[in-house]
Amino acid sequence: MQIIEHDTEFHIRFEYNQYFKRNTEAVKALPGRTWLPTKKIWRVPAYAKAAVYELQHTHRAVISKPEHLAPESFGEVAPMPELTTDLPLKAELRPYQGQGIARGMELRRLIIGDEQGLGKTLQSIGTVVGIEHALKQAAFPCLVVCPSSTKVNWQREWAKFSNKRAMILNDKIRNTWPQYWNVGMVDVFIVNYESLKKFFVEYMPEKKGKQAKGAMHSSEIIMKKTIDLFKTVIIDESQRCKNPGTVQSKLALRICHKKENVILLSGTPVVNKPVDLFPQLAIMGHAGTFGGKKEFLNRYCEGGSGANNLRELNFLLNQHCFFRREKKDVAKDLPEKQRQTFICDITTRDEYNRAKNEFTKFLKENGCDDAEVAKKLRGEIMVKMGVLKQISARGKLREVKEFTEDILDAGEKLILFCNLHSIVDELRELFPDAVTITGRDDMDTRQRNIDAFQNDPRCQLIICNIKAAGVGITLTASSRVAFVEYPWTYADCVQCEDRAHRIGQSNNVMCTYFLGGDTIDEDLYEMIQEKRHVANTITGATDTMEMNMVDRMLNLFKI
Repeated sequence: MQIIEHDTEFHIRFEYNQYFKRNTEAVKALPGRTWLPTKKIWRVPAYAKAAVYELQHTHRAVISKPEHLAPESFGEVAPMPELTTDLPLKAELRPYQGQGIARGMELRRLIIGDEQGLGKTLQSIGTVVGIEHALKQAAFPCLVVCPSSTKVNWQREWAKFSNKRAMILNDKIRNTWPQYWNVGMVDVFIVNYESLKKFFVEYMPEKKGKQAKGAMHSSEIIMKKTIDLFKTVIIDESQRCKNPGTVQSKLALRICHKKENVILLSGTPVVNKPVDLFPQLAIMGHAGTFGGKKEFLNRYCEGGSGANNLRELNFLLNQHCFFRREKKDVAKDLPEKQRQTFICDITTRDEYNRAKNEFTKFLKENGCDDAEVAKKLRGEIMVKMGVLKQISARGKLREVKEFTEDILDAGEKLILFCNLHSIVDELRELFPDAVTITGRDDMDTRQRNIDAFQNDPRCQLIICNIKAAGVGITLTASSRVAFVEYPWTYADCVQCEDRAHRIGQSNNVMCTYFLGGDTIDEDLYEMIQEKRHVANTITGATDTMEMNMVDRMLNLFKI
Protein backbone atom coordinates (compact mmCIF):
# COMPACT_ATOMS: atom_id res chain seq x y z
CA MET A 1 0.00 0.00 0.00
CA GLN A 2 1.41 3.39 -1.08
CA ILE A 3 0.22 6.65 0.49
CA ILE A 4 1.13 10.14 -0.71
CA GLU A 5 0.62 12.85 1.90
CA HIS A 6 -0.41 16.23 0.47
CA ASP A 7 -1.14 19.42 2.43
CA THR A 8 -4.93 18.89 2.54
CA GLU A 9 -5.39 15.20 1.77
CA PHE A 10 -3.87 11.75 1.34
CA HIS A 11 -3.84 9.71 -1.89
CA ILE A 12 -3.84 5.94 -1.37
CA ARG A 13 -3.26 3.22 -3.94
CA PHE A 14 -2.51 -0.49 -3.74
CA GLU A 15 -2.13 -3.37 -6.15
CA TYR A 16 -4.58 -6.13 -6.94
CA ASN A 17 -3.04 -9.09 -5.12
CA GLN A 18 -3.72 -11.41 -2.19
CA TYR A 19 -3.94 -8.38 0.13
CA PHE A 20 -6.43 -6.45 -2.02
CA LYS A 21 -9.55 -7.31 -0.04
CA ARG A 22 -7.86 -6.61 3.29
CA ASN A 23 -6.47 -3.27 2.08
CA THR A 24 -9.82 -2.24 0.62
CA GLU A 25 -11.64 -2.90 3.88
CA ALA A 26 -9.05 -0.87 5.82
CA VAL A 27 -9.34 2.14 3.51
CA LYS A 28 -13.14 2.03 3.48
CA ALA A 29 -13.02 2.31 7.26
CA LEU A 30 -11.17 5.65 7.07
CA PRO A 31 -13.31 8.76 7.75
CA GLY A 32 -14.16 10.87 4.70
CA ARG A 33 -12.58 8.49 2.18
CA THR A 34 -13.56 8.91 -1.49
CA TRP A 35 -12.78 6.72 -4.51
CA LEU A 36 -11.51 8.64 -7.56
CA PRO A 37 -12.12 6.31 -10.54
CA THR A 38 -10.29 8.45 -13.10
CA LYS A 39 -7.06 8.41 -11.08
CA LYS A 40 -7.74 4.99 -9.54
CA ILE A 41 -6.84 6.19 -6.07
CA TRP A 42 -8.55 6.70 -2.72
CA ARG A 43 -8.64 10.28 -1.41
CA VAL A 44 -8.71 10.78 2.36
CA PRO A 45 -8.96 14.23 4.01
CA ALA A 46 -6.09 15.49 6.18
CA TYR A 47 -8.19 15.33 9.39
CA ALA A 48 -7.94 11.52 9.19
CA LYS A 49 -4.17 11.70 9.54
CA ALA A 50 -3.95 9.61 12.70
CA ALA A 51 -5.96 6.77 11.17
CA VAL A 52 -3.96 6.91 7.93
CA TYR A 53 -0.65 6.81 9.78
CA GLU A 54 -1.85 3.76 11.71
CA LEU A 55 -1.87 1.85 8.40
CA GLN A 56 1.93 1.90 8.52
CA HIS A 57 1.78 -0.51 11.42
CA THR A 58 -1.32 -2.55 10.60
CA HIS A 59 -0.93 -2.84 6.81
CA ARG A 60 2.74 -2.01 6.20
CA ALA A 61 1.81 1.08 4.23
CA VAL A 62 4.56 3.32 2.88
CA ILE A 63 3.83 7.02 3.38
CA SER A 64 5.76 9.67 1.49
CA LYS A 65 5.37 13.31 0.59
CA PRO A 66 5.55 14.73 -2.94
CA GLU A 67 8.93 16.37 -3.46
CA HIS A 68 8.19 17.95 -6.83
CA LEU A 69 10.18 21.16 -6.63
CA ALA A 70 10.14 23.79 -9.30
CA PRO A 71 13.44 23.77 -11.19
CA GLU A 72 14.33 27.25 -9.98
CA SER A 73 14.06 26.10 -6.33
CA PHE A 74 16.78 23.47 -6.73
CA GLY A 75 19.89 23.94 -4.69
CA GLU A 76 23.12 22.12 -5.19
CA VAL A 77 23.25 18.44 -4.38
CA ALA A 78 24.49 18.20 -0.80
CA PRO A 79 28.17 17.26 -0.42
CA MET A 80 28.95 13.67 0.45
CA PRO A 81 29.46 12.96 4.16
CA GLU A 82 32.84 11.97 5.55
CA LEU A 83 33.43 8.56 7.10
CA THR A 84 34.28 9.31 10.74
CA THR A 85 34.28 5.76 12.11
CA ASP A 86 37.06 3.21 11.74
CA LEU A 87 35.65 0.08 10.16
CA PRO A 88 37.13 -3.44 10.22
CA LEU A 89 38.10 -3.36 6.54
CA LYS A 90 41.33 -4.75 5.11
CA ALA A 91 41.70 -1.91 2.64
CA GLU A 92 43.08 1.59 2.56
CA LEU A 93 40.10 3.60 1.40
CA ARG A 94 40.50 6.44 -1.05
CA PRO A 95 38.77 9.59 0.22
CA TYR A 96 35.82 9.33 -2.16
CA GLN A 97 35.33 5.64 -1.23
CA GLY A 98 35.09 6.55 2.46
CA GLN A 99 32.47 9.15 1.56
CA GLY A 100 30.55 6.58 -0.48
CA ILE A 101 30.48 4.17 2.46
CA ALA A 102 29.34 6.93 4.81
CA ARG A 103 26.51 7.88 2.44
CA GLY A 104 25.56 4.22 2.01
CA MET A 105 25.28 3.87 5.78
CA GLU A 106 23.01 6.93 5.84
CA LEU A 107 20.67 5.79 3.07
CA ARG A 108 20.85 1.96 3.39
CA ARG A 109 18.54 1.50 0.37
CA LEU A 110 20.38 3.05 -2.54
CA ILE A 111 22.08 2.81 -5.93
CA ILE A 112 25.85 3.25 -5.93
CA GLY A 113 26.16 4.69 -9.42
CA ASP A 114 29.89 5.46 -9.63
CA GLU A 115 31.56 5.17 -13.01
CA GLN A 116 33.17 1.81 -13.66
CA GLY A 117 36.58 1.38 -12.06
CA LEU A 118 35.95 3.51 -8.97
CA GLY A 119 35.36 0.64 -6.55
CA LYS A 120 31.62 0.11 -6.22
CA THR A 121 32.23 -3.41 -4.89
CA LEU A 122 34.48 -2.20 -2.07
CA GLN A 123 32.04 0.57 -1.17
CA SER A 124 29.11 -1.84 -0.98
CA ILE A 125 31.10 -4.25 1.22
CA GLY A 126 32.17 -1.34 3.41
CA THR A 127 28.58 -0.13 3.70
CA VAL A 128 27.31 -3.51 4.89
CA VAL A 129 30.19 -3.90 7.34
CA GLY A 130 29.55 -0.34 8.56
CA ILE A 131 25.86 -0.95 9.16
CA GLU A 132 26.77 -3.83 11.44
CA HIS A 133 29.87 -2.34 13.08
CA ALA A 134 29.05 1.37 13.41
CA LEU A 135 25.24 1.47 13.37
CA LYS A 136 24.90 -1.75 15.41
CA GLN A 137 22.16 -2.94 13.05
CA ALA A 138 21.70 -6.45 11.66
CA ALA A 139 23.36 -6.64 8.23
CA PHE A 140 24.16 -10.34 7.84
CA PRO A 141 23.60 -12.76 6.29
CA CYS A 142 24.02 -10.84 3.07
CA LEU A 143 22.94 -12.01 -0.38
CA VAL A 144 24.89 -10.85 -3.44
CA VAL A 145 23.09 -11.17 -6.80
CA CYS A 146 25.51 -10.71 -9.69
CA PRO A 147 26.36 -11.79 -13.24
CA SER A 148 27.77 -15.30 -13.50
CA SER A 149 31.15 -13.95 -14.61
CA THR A 150 31.70 -12.05 -11.36
CA LYS A 151 30.70 -14.64 -8.74
CA VAL A 152 34.25 -15.76 -7.98
CA ASN A 153 35.46 -12.16 -7.94
CA TRP A 154 32.79 -11.23 -5.42
CA GLN A 155 33.86 -14.11 -3.19
CA ARG A 156 37.48 -13.01 -3.39
CA GLU A 157 36.65 -9.37 -2.76
CA TRP A 158 34.80 -10.21 0.46
CA ALA A 159 37.86 -12.15 1.63
CA LYS A 160 40.23 -9.40 0.46
CA PHE A 161 38.44 -6.45 2.02
CA SER A 162 36.70 -7.88 5.10
CA ASN A 163 36.70 -10.66 7.67
CA LYS A 164 33.40 -12.00 6.38
CA ARG A 165 33.17 -15.42 4.78
CA ALA A 166 31.44 -15.71 1.41
CA MET A 167 30.06 -18.80 -0.34
CA ILE A 168 28.88 -19.23 -3.94
CA LEU A 169 25.58 -21.11 -4.07
CA ASN A 170 25.70 -24.30 -6.14
CA ASP A 171 23.62 -27.42 -6.74
CA LYS A 172 25.34 -29.40 -3.97
CA ILE A 173 23.98 -27.03 -1.33
CA ARG A 174 20.74 -26.14 -3.11
CA ASN A 175 18.57 -26.94 -0.07
CA THR A 176 21.13 -26.92 2.73
CA TRP A 177 22.86 -23.55 2.31
CA PRO A 178 21.05 -21.92 5.29
CA GLN A 179 22.81 -24.36 7.60
CA TYR A 180 26.14 -22.71 6.82
CA TRP A 181 24.79 -19.49 8.29
CA ASN A 182 23.12 -21.22 11.22
CA VAL A 183 26.37 -22.81 12.37
CA GLY A 184 28.40 -19.63 11.82
CA MET A 185 30.45 -20.79 8.83
CA VAL A 186 29.27 -18.29 6.20
CA ASP A 187 28.18 -14.63 6.31
CA VAL A 188 27.61 -13.90 2.62
CA PHE A 189 25.93 -15.95 -0.10
CA ILE A 190 26.56 -15.24 -3.78
CA VAL A 191 24.25 -16.20 -6.65
CA ASN A 192 23.94 -15.26 -10.31
CA TYR A 193 20.75 -13.84 -11.79
CA GLU A 194 19.90 -16.98 -13.73
CA SER A 195 19.91 -19.12 -10.56
CA LEU A 196 17.54 -17.01 -8.45
CA LYS A 197 14.58 -19.20 -9.34
CA LYS A 198 16.45 -22.42 -8.54
CA PHE A 199 17.45 -21.38 -5.03
CA PHE A 200 14.66 -19.11 -3.85
CA VAL A 201 11.37 -19.92 -5.64
CA GLU A 202 8.89 -22.39 -4.19
CA TYR A 203 6.35 -22.06 -7.00
CA MET A 204 6.08 -20.08 -10.21
CA PRO A 205 3.00 -20.42 -12.42
CA GLU A 206 3.60 -21.52 -15.97
CA LYS A 207 1.55 -19.41 -18.35
CA LYS A 208 1.16 -19.62 -22.10
CA GLY A 209 0.24 -17.34 -24.95
CA LYS A 210 -1.05 -14.00 -23.76
CA GLN A 211 -0.41 -15.14 -20.21
CA ALA A 212 3.32 -15.62 -20.79
CA LYS A 213 5.83 -14.86 -18.06
CA GLY A 214 5.99 -11.18 -18.96
CA ALA A 215 2.32 -10.82 -17.95
CA MET A 216 2.79 -12.72 -14.69
CA HIS A 217 2.57 -10.54 -11.60
CA SER A 218 5.36 -10.85 -9.07
CA SER A 219 2.80 -11.53 -6.33
CA GLU A 220 1.90 -14.80 -8.06
CA ILE A 221 5.38 -16.16 -7.37
CA ILE A 222 5.68 -18.05 -4.09
CA MET A 223 9.11 -17.57 -2.59
CA LYS A 224 10.87 -19.91 -0.22
CA LYS A 225 10.85 -18.81 3.40
CA THR A 226 14.64 -18.89 3.43
CA ILE A 227 14.78 -15.45 1.78
CA ASP A 228 13.64 -14.04 5.12
CA LEU A 229 17.10 -14.90 6.50
CA PHE A 230 18.80 -12.14 4.54
CA LYS A 231 19.26 -8.81 6.28
CA THR A 232 21.01 -7.22 3.28
CA VAL A 233 20.78 -7.72 -0.47
CA ILE A 234 23.39 -6.41 -2.91
CA ILE A 235 22.41 -6.43 -6.59
CA ASP A 236 25.36 -5.95 -8.94
CA GLU A 237 24.81 -4.55 -12.46
CA SER A 238 21.26 -3.63 -11.45
CA GLN A 239 20.50 -2.22 -14.91
CA ARG A 240 19.76 -5.85 -15.77
CA CYS A 241 16.51 -5.34 -13.85
CA LYS A 242 15.38 -2.38 -15.96
CA ASN A 243 12.67 -4.44 -17.63
CA PRO A 244 9.97 -5.17 -15.01
CA GLY A 245 8.55 -7.95 -17.17
CA THR A 246 11.56 -10.25 -16.88
CA VAL A 247 11.62 -13.06 -14.36
CA GLN A 248 14.90 -11.88 -12.86
CA SER A 249 13.43 -8.42 -12.21
CA LYS A 250 10.35 -9.92 -10.53
CA LEU A 251 12.50 -12.21 -8.37
CA ALA A 252 14.83 -9.38 -7.37
CA LEU A 253 11.75 -7.36 -6.34
CA ARG A 254 10.41 -10.20 -4.23
CA ILE A 255 13.73 -11.02 -2.58
CA CYS A 256 14.31 -7.38 -1.57
CA HIS A 257 10.77 -6.79 -0.35
CA LYS A 258 10.78 -5.18 3.13
CA LYS A 259 14.56 -5.48 3.45
CA GLU A 260 16.10 -2.57 5.33
CA ASN A 261 19.41 -2.80 3.49
CA VAL A 262 19.26 -2.99 -0.32
CA ILE A 263 22.31 -1.86 -2.27
CA LEU A 264 22.20 -1.70 -6.06
CA LEU A 265 25.38 -1.25 -8.07
CA SER A 266 25.35 0.13 -11.59
CA GLY A 267 27.45 2.58 -13.53
CA THR A 268 24.54 2.84 -15.99
CA PRO A 269 21.25 2.55 -14.05
CA VAL A 270 19.52 4.41 -16.90
CA VAL A 271 20.45 2.58 -20.10
CA ASN A 272 18.12 4.42 -22.47
CA LYS A 273 15.43 6.51 -20.77
CA PRO A 274 14.21 7.35 -17.24
CA VAL A 275 11.64 4.54 -17.38
CA ASP A 276 14.60 2.13 -16.97
CA LEU A 277 15.04 3.46 -13.46
CA PHE A 278 11.63 2.73 -11.97
CA PRO A 279 11.97 -1.07 -11.55
CA GLN A 280 15.22 -0.45 -9.68
CA LEU A 281 13.52 2.11 -7.43
CA ALA A 282 10.80 -0.47 -6.72
CA ILE A 283 13.40 -3.11 -5.83
CA MET A 284 14.87 -0.70 -3.27
CA GLY A 285 11.42 0.06 -1.85
CA HIS A 286 11.54 3.65 -3.13
CA ALA A 287 8.62 3.51 -5.59
CA GLY A 288 6.46 5.46 -3.15
CA THR A 289 9.16 8.08 -2.65
CA PHE A 290 8.54 9.15 -6.23
CA GLY A 291 4.75 8.90 -6.08
CA GLY A 292 4.33 5.36 -7.40
CA LYS A 293 4.63 4.07 -10.94
CA LYS A 294 1.94 6.18 -12.59
CA GLU A 295 3.18 9.40 -11.03
CA PHE A 296 6.79 8.60 -11.92
CA LEU A 297 5.93 7.85 -15.56
CA ASN A 298 3.84 11.00 -15.90
CA ARG A 299 6.34 13.26 -14.17
CA TYR A 300 9.65 12.01 -15.60
CA CYS A 301 8.85 9.82 -18.61
CA GLU A 302 6.17 11.85 -20.43
CA GLY A 303 3.75 9.08 -19.58
CA GLY A 304 5.91 6.29 -20.96
CA SER A 305 9.13 6.23 -22.93
CA GLY A 306 9.97 9.94 -22.99
CA ALA A 307 12.06 12.08 -20.65
CA ASN A 308 11.22 15.27 -18.77
CA ASN A 309 11.94 17.07 -15.47
CA LEU A 310 15.35 15.42 -15.45
CA ARG A 311 17.06 18.02 -13.24
CA GLU A 312 14.38 17.48 -10.65
CA LEU A 313 14.73 13.71 -10.90
CA ASN A 314 18.50 13.92 -10.46
CA PHE A 315 18.13 16.16 -7.41
CA LEU A 316 15.60 13.87 -5.75
CA LEU A 317 17.58 10.73 -6.53
CA ASN A 318 20.65 12.19 -4.86
CA GLN A 319 18.54 13.30 -1.94
CA HIS A 320 16.92 9.92 -1.30
CA CYS A 321 18.71 6.95 -2.79
CA PHE A 322 21.58 7.55 -5.19
CA PHE A 323 25.05 8.92 -5.69
CA ARG A 324 27.47 8.93 -8.59
CA ARG A 325 31.05 10.10 -9.09
CA GLU A 326 32.89 10.02 -12.39
CA LYS A 327 36.61 9.49 -12.83
CA LYS A 328 37.14 13.13 -13.68
CA ASP A 329 35.54 14.09 -10.34
CA VAL A 330 37.96 12.03 -8.24
CA ALA A 331 41.00 11.92 -10.53
CA LYS A 332 43.32 13.22 -7.80
CA ASP A 333 42.47 10.17 -5.66
CA LEU A 334 43.06 7.62 -8.41
CA PRO A 335 46.23 5.94 -9.67
CA GLU A 336 46.87 6.58 -13.34
CA LYS A 337 46.38 2.90 -14.13
CA GLN A 338 44.50 0.15 -12.30
CA ARG A 339 44.29 -3.61 -12.85
CA GLN A 340 41.59 -6.10 -12.01
CA THR A 341 41.10 -9.80 -12.69
CA PHE A 342 37.93 -11.72 -13.58
CA ILE A 343 37.99 -15.42 -12.75
CA CYS A 344 35.92 -17.25 -15.36
CA ASP A 345 34.12 -20.56 -15.06
CA ILE A 346 35.28 -21.89 -18.43
CA THR A 347 32.80 -23.65 -20.69
CA THR A 348 35.52 -25.97 -22.00
CA ARG A 349 36.24 -27.64 -18.65
CA ASP A 350 36.07 -31.26 -19.84
CA GLU A 351 38.31 -30.56 -22.83
CA TYR A 352 40.76 -28.67 -20.63
CA ASN A 353 40.96 -31.47 -18.05
CA ARG A 354 41.66 -34.05 -20.78
CA ALA A 355 44.46 -31.91 -22.21
CA LYS A 356 45.88 -31.28 -18.75
CA ASN A 357 45.92 -35.01 -17.97
CA GLU A 358 47.63 -35.75 -21.29
CA PHE A 359 50.23 -33.07 -20.57
CA THR A 360 50.94 -34.46 -17.11
CA LYS A 361 51.26 -37.94 -18.60
CA PHE A 362 53.67 -36.62 -21.25
CA LEU A 363 55.89 -35.02 -18.60
CA LYS A 364 55.98 -38.21 -16.55
CA GLU A 365 56.66 -40.55 -19.47
CA ASN A 366 59.48 -38.36 -20.81
CA GLY A 367 61.22 -37.90 -17.47
CA CYS A 368 60.77 -34.15 -17.46
CA ASP A 369 61.55 -33.97 -13.77
CA ASP A 370 65.15 -34.08 -15.00
CA ALA A 371 66.31 -30.55 -15.84
CA GLU A 372 68.36 -31.58 -18.88
CA VAL A 373 65.51 -33.61 -20.36
CA ALA A 374 63.09 -30.75 -19.77
CA LYS A 375 65.48 -28.36 -21.49
CA LYS A 376 65.66 -30.54 -24.61
CA LEU A 377 61.87 -30.84 -24.76
CA ARG A 378 61.20 -27.19 -23.97
CA GLY A 379 59.83 -26.38 -27.40
CA GLU A 380 57.34 -29.25 -27.31
CA ILE A 381 56.42 -28.37 -23.74
CA MET A 382 55.64 -24.77 -24.73
CA VAL A 383 53.39 -26.01 -27.54
CA LYS A 384 51.43 -28.18 -25.11
CA MET A 385 51.14 -25.30 -22.65
CA GLY A 386 49.87 -23.18 -25.52
CA VAL A 387 47.14 -25.75 -26.14
CA LEU A 388 46.01 -25.41 -22.52
CA LYS A 389 45.97 -21.61 -22.85
CA GLN A 390 43.98 -21.85 -26.07
CA ILE A 391 41.35 -24.16 -24.57
CA SER A 392 41.02 -21.84 -21.60
CA ALA A 393 40.68 -18.81 -23.89
CA ARG A 394 37.79 -20.38 -25.80
CA GLY A 395 36.13 -21.28 -22.51
CA LYS A 396 36.26 -17.67 -21.32
CA LEU A 397 34.42 -16.18 -24.30
CA ARG A 398 30.93 -16.45 -22.80
CA GLU A 399 31.91 -14.25 -19.87
CA VAL A 400 34.03 -11.96 -22.04
CA LYS A 401 30.93 -11.40 -24.19
CA GLU A 402 28.87 -10.52 -21.12
CA PHE A 403 31.51 -8.08 -19.86
CA THR A 404 31.96 -6.45 -23.26
CA GLU A 405 28.23 -5.94 -23.75
CA ASP A 406 28.03 -4.17 -20.39
CA ILE A 407 30.87 -1.81 -21.37
CA LEU A 408 29.37 -1.03 -24.77
CA ASP A 409 25.88 -0.55 -23.30
CA ALA A 410 27.40 2.04 -20.98
CA GLY A 411 28.51 4.00 -24.04
CA GLU A 412 32.23 3.34 -23.44
CA LYS A 413 34.89 2.13 -25.83
CA LEU A 414 36.92 -1.02 -25.19
CA ILE A 415 40.24 -2.47 -26.39
CA LEU A 416 40.31 -6.29 -26.35
CA PHE A 417 43.66 -8.09 -26.58
CA CYS A 418 44.18 -11.74 -27.50
CA ASN A 419 46.90 -13.94 -28.98
CA LEU A 420 45.31 -16.37 -31.38
CA HIS A 421 43.64 -15.56 -34.69
CA SER A 422 40.97 -18.17 -33.87
CA ILE A 423 39.99 -16.17 -30.77
CA VAL A 424 39.94 -12.95 -32.82
CA ASP A 425 37.62 -14.64 -35.31
CA GLU A 426 35.24 -15.87 -32.61
CA LEU A 427 35.10 -12.40 -31.09
CA ARG A 428 34.35 -10.91 -34.49
CA GLU A 429 31.41 -13.30 -34.82
CA LEU A 430 30.11 -12.12 -31.45
CA PHE A 431 30.70 -8.43 -32.27
CA PRO A 432 30.50 -7.96 -36.06
CA ASP A 433 30.72 -4.15 -35.79
CA ALA A 434 34.15 -4.31 -34.13
CA VAL A 435 37.33 -3.33 -35.96
CA THR A 436 40.62 -5.23 -35.66
CA ILE A 437 44.37 -4.85 -35.62
CA THR A 438 45.97 -8.19 -36.47
CA GLY A 439 48.84 -9.50 -38.53
CA ARG A 440 46.33 -10.31 -41.25
CA ASP A 441 45.34 -6.65 -41.72
CA ASP A 442 47.29 -4.73 -44.35
CA MET A 443 48.70 -1.32 -43.43
CA ASP A 444 45.83 0.65 -44.99
CA THR A 445 43.19 -1.40 -43.19
CA ARG A 446 45.12 -1.19 -39.95
CA GLN A 447 45.34 2.60 -40.06
CA ARG A 448 41.73 2.95 -41.15
CA ASN A 449 40.62 0.85 -38.17
CA ILE A 450 42.77 2.87 -35.74
CA ASP A 451 41.34 6.14 -37.08
CA ALA A 452 37.78 4.82 -36.82
CA PHE A 453 38.28 3.76 -33.22
CA GLN A 454 39.95 7.03 -32.27
CA ASN A 455 37.55 9.39 -34.03
CA ASP A 456 34.18 7.72 -34.66
CA PRO A 457 31.93 7.56 -31.57
CA ARG A 458 29.99 4.73 -33.21
CA CYS A 459 33.13 2.55 -33.31
CA GLN A 460 33.24 1.27 -29.74
CA LEU A 461 35.23 -1.97 -29.89
CA ILE A 462 38.65 -2.80 -31.30
CA ILE A 463 39.98 -6.38 -31.16
CA CYS A 464 43.76 -6.53 -31.16
CA ASN A 465 46.33 -9.22 -31.63
CA ILE A 466 49.03 -8.76 -28.96
CA LYS A 467 51.97 -8.97 -31.38
CA ALA A 468 50.40 -6.77 -34.04
CA ALA A 469 49.00 -4.05 -31.75
CA GLY A 470 51.19 -4.25 -28.64
CA VAL A 471 53.50 -1.44 -29.69
CA GLY A 472 53.62 1.63 -31.88
CA ILE A 473 49.96 2.67 -31.94
CA THR A 474 47.75 5.03 -29.96
CA LEU A 475 44.26 4.05 -28.80
CA THR A 476 43.56 6.78 -26.25
CA ALA A 477 39.90 7.02 -27.27
CA SER A 478 39.35 4.30 -24.65
CA SER A 479 40.37 4.07 -21.01
CA ARG A 480 39.30 0.41 -20.82
CA VAL A 481 41.68 -2.38 -21.80
CA ALA A 482 40.87 -6.08 -21.42
CA PHE A 483 42.90 -9.24 -22.02
CA VAL A 484 41.22 -12.47 -23.14
CA GLU A 485 44.73 -13.89 -23.49
CA TYR A 486 48.00 -12.27 -22.45
CA PRO A 487 51.74 -12.43 -23.11
CA TRP A 488 54.33 -14.42 -21.15
CA THR A 489 55.99 -11.31 -19.72
CA TYR A 490 54.99 -8.36 -17.59
CA ALA A 491 56.77 -5.97 -19.93
CA ASP A 492 54.61 -7.09 -22.85
CA CYS A 493 51.47 -6.69 -20.73
CA VAL A 494 52.49 -3.11 -19.96
CA GLN A 495 53.16 -2.41 -23.63
CA CYS A 496 49.61 -3.48 -24.49
CA GLU A 497 48.10 -1.51 -21.60
CA ASP A 498 49.98 1.57 -22.71
CA ARG A 499 48.19 1.72 -26.05
CA ALA A 500 45.55 3.53 -23.96
CA HIS A 501 47.77 4.79 -21.11
CA ARG A 502 49.83 7.38 -22.96
CA ILE A 503 49.93 11.05 -23.87
CA GLY A 504 46.47 12.12 -24.98
CA GLN A 505 44.65 9.99 -22.41
CA SER A 506 42.50 12.19 -20.18
CA ASN A 507 41.14 9.42 -17.91
CA ASN A 508 42.54 6.85 -15.55
CA VAL A 509 43.01 3.52 -17.36
CA MET A 510 41.38 0.30 -16.09
CA CYS A 511 42.98 -2.95 -17.29
CA THR A 512 40.98 -6.18 -16.91
CA TYR A 513 42.49 -9.66 -17.16
CA PHE A 514 40.22 -12.65 -17.74
CA LEU A 515 41.60 -15.78 -16.07
CA GLY A 516 40.18 -19.26 -16.47
CA GLY A 517 39.43 -20.58 -12.98
CA ASP A 518 41.60 -23.57 -12.01
CA THR A 519 43.60 -23.34 -15.23
CA ILE A 520 47.11 -22.44 -16.32
CA ASP A 521 45.88 -18.82 -16.56
CA GLU A 522 45.86 -18.21 -12.82
CA ASP A 523 49.37 -19.57 -12.30
CA LEU A 524 50.74 -17.71 -15.31
CA TYR A 525 49.20 -14.41 -14.23
CA GLU A 526 50.54 -14.80 -10.70
CA MET A 527 54.04 -15.45 -12.02
CA ILE A 528 53.85 -12.47 -14.35
CA GLN A 529 52.89 -10.21 -11.45
CA GLU A 530 55.76 -11.58 -9.35
CA LYS A 531 58.14 -10.38 -12.04
CA ARG A 532 56.88 -6.80 -12.00
CA HIS A 533 59.99 -5.62 -10.18
CA VAL A 534 62.51 -7.85 -11.89
CA ALA A 535 64.87 -5.77 -13.99
CA ASN A 536 65.17 -8.10 -16.96
CA THR A 537 61.40 -8.12 -17.39
CA ILE A 538 61.05 -4.37 -17.20
CA THR A 539 63.85 -3.90 -19.71
CA GLY A 540 62.24 -6.38 -22.08
CA ALA A 541 64.46 -9.49 -21.85
CA THR A 542 61.65 -11.58 -23.32
CA ASP A 543 63.48 -14.77 -24.28
CA THR A 544 65.05 -15.27 -20.86
CA MET A 545 61.78 -14.51 -19.17
CA GLU A 546 59.85 -16.97 -21.34
CA MET A 547 62.24 -19.80 -20.51
CA ASN A 548 62.09 -18.99 -16.80
CA MET A 549 58.31 -19.06 -16.96
CA VAL A 550 58.35 -22.49 -18.60
CA ASP A 551 60.60 -23.83 -15.84
CA ARG A 552 58.24 -22.44 -13.20
CA MET A 553 55.14 -23.79 -14.91
CA LEU A 554 56.65 -27.27 -15.22
CA ASN A 555 56.86 -27.54 -11.45
CA LEU A 556 53.08 -27.16 -11.25
CA PHE A 557 52.46 -30.21 -13.44
CA LYS A 558 55.04 -32.59 -12.05
CA ILE A 559 53.70 -35.59 -10.17
